[in-house]
Amino acid sequence: MNHTFSFLDYAIFITYGIVILGVGLWVSRDKTGHQKNADDYFLASKSLPWWAIGASLIAANISAEQFIGMSGSGFAIGLAIASYEWMAAITLIIVGKYFLPIFIEKGLYTIPEFVEKRYSTNLKTILAIFWLGLYIFVNLTSVLYLGALAMETIMGVPMIYGILGLALFAASYSLYGGLSAVAWTDVIQVVFLTLGGLVTTYLALNHVSGGEGVWAGFQHIYKAAPDSFHMILDEAHDQYVNLPGIGVLIGGMWVANLYYWGFNQYIIQRTLAAKSLKESQRGIVFAGILKLIIPLIVVIPGIAAYVMVNDPSIMARLGDAAQNNMPTMEAADKAYPWLLQFLPNGLKGVAFAALAAAIVSSLASMLNSTSTIFTMDIYKPYFDPKASDKRTVNVGRLSAAAALIIACLIAPFLSGLDQAFQYIQEYTGMVSPGILAVFILGLFWKKATNKAAIWGALMSIPVALFFKFGPKGWLENTAVEGFFPNLPFLDQMGLTFLISMLFIVVLSYKQNKGADDSKGIEISRETFKTGKTFNIVSYAIVIVLVALYALFW
Repeated sequence: MNHTFSFLDYAIFITYGIVILGVGLWVSRDKTGHQKNADDYFLASKSLPWWAIGASLIAANISAEQFIGMSGSGFAIGLAIASYEWMAAITLIIVGKYFLPIFIEKGLYTIPEFVEKRYSTNLKTILAIFWLGLYIFVNLTSVLYLGALAMETIMGVPMIYGILGLALFAASYSLYGGLSAVAWTDVIQVVFLTLGGLVTTYLALNHVSGGEGVWAGFQHIYKAAPDSFHMILDEAHDQYVNLPGIGVLIGGMWVANLYYWGFNQYIIQRTLAAKSLKESQRGIVFAGILKLIIPLIVVIPGIAAYVMVNDPSIMARLGDAAQNNMPTMEAADKAYPWLLQFLPNGLKGVAFAALAAAIVSSLASMLNSTSTIFTMDIYKPYFDPKASDKRTVNVGRLSAAAALIIACLIAPFLSGLDQAFQYIQEYTGMVSPGILAVFILGLFWKKATNKAAIWGALMSIPVALFFKFGPKGWLENTAVEGFFPNLPFLDQMGLTFLISMLFIVVLSYKQNKGADDSKGIEISRETFKTGKTFNIVSYAIVIVLVALYALFW
């Protein structure tokens, strides 16, 4: 796509880069007479206020997956894909009320560390290695690839240069400064990605309405594509397999969200770096508020693009340039980059800075969390238990650099993926149900044993594969032939989670004869007591979500 960037666009984008790099390096500097220690590097000295935590959670979460992948799903599916965002708002409340009090009371650096305290070192190591693999081979690579794809589509930057440029930019401040640099630059990144995203939405809707404004544009796309505004898809919908109707509200979506927001190191790490539990909880509901508006930024533009390419009068008004690289159902991920060509000079720079902010902030978060898990859960216990603060921080930097190099080498091979957001969800969904079962029972059921948890986590993978591919040949000519391969992947996740839970419960009873495990966590009603601010904001979020689902059912 041949976008014309003006001097003003380049100036805005370069200014964004200088500001992020400057702030990142400034907050990373060593204070006079103080050597960075593990608390400083991996947990930002446990000093983050609520607003920085909330902003950083969203910046870590929103990336090219959302801007490119989710807009593509908005184009292909419609508003229903927003369930990932809106149900995340409820999930954040659950995490803040029921998970964080236990995590913070135990003074954790990493999620695998919780596994060690509740179960065993063996299970901690298994999960630490799994997460390292997931972050490097799925998360980092997909963010680098999608980010570079956007740069190639919008600015004509060759894929390999885009990957290297994004990697070096994220590394330039996050490797040196650790979580402190990541979290404080995230506050600026969120401003960029929110404003830039809203600008794109505004102009897309304005184009649809022929210059009559946002509300007229929204009314137009609502009338032109009513099927794109159903949150709960009918079974006859061709995308039902990705978002299986009411199963979205009561099934596997909860597994995906609770796993991601509750037990994902690069998300939960910033809540562990809070000044206090109350500050952490306020930060998490602030992120819940921001989650409510994310679909405006990432899904609505995709629907607007769908209406634009299917309306000959709008296409005629947009001119010949609009015919280039148009998104299609087979190439839905082109929707967001395609829209950016219609932005006026200056605003292209703002929108592109927003996209870069989303990509770079997620890369920086993933790098920091990858280094935290490797250093605290692998290197320190197995290679150098008495490592000094200086050595620990240096190992953190080197491991992050190694992870980034591996991801850069793999990223170009991801080309050809359509609806990348769905791909990432489905791949992660193969392993997340078993891990979630281990954590939920570990937190809230004192009888869960280490042996049962290990077997439950391992057994969940063949169960997930069974549901995904079906026992081909085993059920030939039976009443259930062909059922399993056609089961939507969110339903597969929900069933795998329930089977994993049942497996752990049965094995724990068999092993301990119904007695509590020696490492079971003592909890009481006081453990989950929350402040007035947290409660009021939580109720408000729930009311808004009920209204949204009622409106767009």
